[in-house]
Amino acid sequence: MPVRLRDLPRRRYGMPGNAACPGCPETMGLRYVKMALGDNAVLVIPAGCSSVIQGFAPRNGINFPVLNIVFAAAAASAAGMKAAFEALGRGDVQVVVWAGDGGTGDIGFQALSGAAERNDDIIYICVDNEAYMNTGIQRSSLTPTGAWTTTTWTGKREPKKNLPLIMIAHDVPYVATASVGYPQDFIEKLRTAAKIRGFKYIHLHAPCPVGWRFDPGLTPKVAQLAVQTGLWPLYEYNQGRFRVSPFSRLYMKPERRVPVVEYLKLQGRFKVALKNPELVKAIEAEAERMWRWIEVLEKSLNPAEDARRIVKGRQPPP
Repeated sequence: MPVRLRDLPRRRYGMPGNAACPGCPETMGLRYVKMALGDNAVLVIPAGCSSVIQGFAPRNGINFPVLNIVFAAAAASAAGMKAAFEALGRGDVQVVVWAGDGGTGDIGFQALSGAAERNDDIIYICVDNEAYMNTGIQRSSLTPTGAWTTTTWTGKREPKKNLPLIMIAHDVPYVATASVGYPQDFIEKLRTAAKIRGFKYIHLHAPCPVGWRFDPGLTPKVAQLAVQTGLWPLYEYNQGRFRVSPFSRLYMKPERRVPVVEYLKLQGRFKVALKNPELVKAIEAEAERMWRWIEVLEKSLNPAEDARRIVKGRQPPP
């Protein structure tokens, strides 16, 4: 069921005085997680910005029960926590990993892949700000082509690792992409994931004003432009079925998209890239390759197509 704004809770889930930077997408995302899952959720957070945002124990600036854990162990720790809750008769508790791109795609990938292979009943959220922001803006495998970081002064030359598709290849029950610029879509996907037994993965796009070099007041706009330019497609893979989310469907065709340069020029990290037209074209070409993959997946895993097969007397593939 689509999320309606008037139905969302009005409680304050981000406490005043927390240690987040102005315009931080992580505090935005954490509020949406709480709106979606309520008080029945606990967080497992590996090292990262959200470790700092909480403030000093015993108080907490994000109004969640939290287990802070080392970089590489978040998914494994969450799996153990879920097993403990079930042993106590509290299988209804949602155990949620909230990890950055470095703690997911690089240092934490072994534990992530293991939890997915075991189909552990947790929700794993990768909060993707596209670099190691908490330790000084170093590049990660999820830093996009052309982006400046403190370890890629002239722009990263390698493409961004497509982690959501890697997780779909694990054949887990649920994988989705989301954005802090589209909170209703994110909340709806969280609530869908919470109803499914097994491993759920959500990849949340989280523009960082400090690391990306843009005005803190523009966080929602930058996030929305990533979707509108086609650079960040919103979709979900739900138990063998794939669909592009309504907020992204409008931008499937290149002629309907906002020009990529409109997204790049708001961010100081692409200052060098914008001086190289060929590099801008390479970024656009990456987006086109990604959309071709998405179109293949939607055509081959489309419920509407399965329905047509049933009407014709043919069963859909298992």
